Amino acid sequence: MKKIVIEKPGSYDQLTVKEFPNPLPAKGEILIETRACGVNFADCCVRMGVYSSAKEYVGWPITPGFEVTGIVTQVGEGATRFSKGQRALAVTRFGGYTTHLIVPEEQVLPLPDSLTFEEGAAFPAVFLTAHYALFELAHAKPRDTVLVHSAAGDVGSALVQLAKLAGCRVIGVVGSTHKIESLKNLGIDAIIDKSRQDLWKEAEKLSPDGYDIILDANGIETLRYSYQHLRAGGKLVVYGFHTLFSKGRGTPSWFKIAWDYIRMPRFNPLFMTNANHSVLAFNLSYLFDRKDLLRNGLQQILGWIEEKKVLLPSITTYALDDVASAHRALESGQTFGKLVLLTSR
Repeated sequence: MKKIVIEKPGSYDQLTVKEFPNPLPAKGEILIETRACGVNFADCCVRMGVYSSAKEYVGWPITPGFEVTGIVTQVGEGATRFSKGQRALAVTRFGGYTTHLIVPEEQVLPLPDSLTFEEGAAFPAVFLTAHYALFELAHAKPRDTVLVHSAAGDVGSALVQLAKLAGCRVIGVVGSTHKIESLKNLGIDAIIDKSRQDLWKEAEKLSPDGYDIILDANGIETLRYSYQHLRAGGKLVVYGFHTLFSKGRGTPSWFKIAWDYIRMPRFNPLFMTNANHSVLAFNLSYLFDRKDLLRNGLQQILGWIEEKKVLLPSITTYALDDVASAHRALESGQTFGKLVLLTSR
């Protein structure tokens, strides 16, 4: 088997391909011969050495990757849901950048024939993030007004679609004009182009009373103002801190991270109580012990995809051994849709 291994934190040159013997599944596990693996910004954070759960659960060396599709090739004792030769979709807490993956069978679903391997690997992480944010934390409901930062990104476009599915009025923020077109087919109600418009003036104009839900993965750049633009009873959902990192650098600027950390807003519970504002935050990699949440969410999302209620993201593919190019592209901030690694061309 081949897999991508990161021996120590660093830039793109730390992503190396290594050969290993094929693993054998233990009790309750299955072995998947992978065909595709999704690439997420969290993988880049793992490579840089700034992803806490990677250090806590694995350490160095580490193989990134949260989602794969492939063929079941072996089934461990006691695993009864899958058989050899079956197409499968799996979520995993790291380890996905590989040609052969061992995974507990409760983290696996059958891959429908209607989806290609690339399509199956393109949606779990981003749509699970959106699903958990909207339905488990924010409890989105019809007629809520929702503001989505980075709405043209992979998670952002999933948030737009699921919020519309919930009956919400959705306003999306994009960082450049060329990203607007990608949102128009998702049913979004309004778009703020912050490269040409004043973000918060437009946000106030579009919803003078504030927002029921604001979804923010930017960090210091927008968090304080996002909180201030909630209406009474509003919820700010935080699921990332992208502006901590300099685009295209490959390695973190520790000075920038430290400076942004110092300036990060602190939300006082006394003031929050008086304002009737809530701040909710999560990281899916710390939720793998809640397999019920992950599995139920994934099944619901897969059903919506098969029913054509949500659209899959556009997909750009890279060979497994060209993973550095995928990371470089993702960190540039210029990509659309989802990047997927193929284990064979």
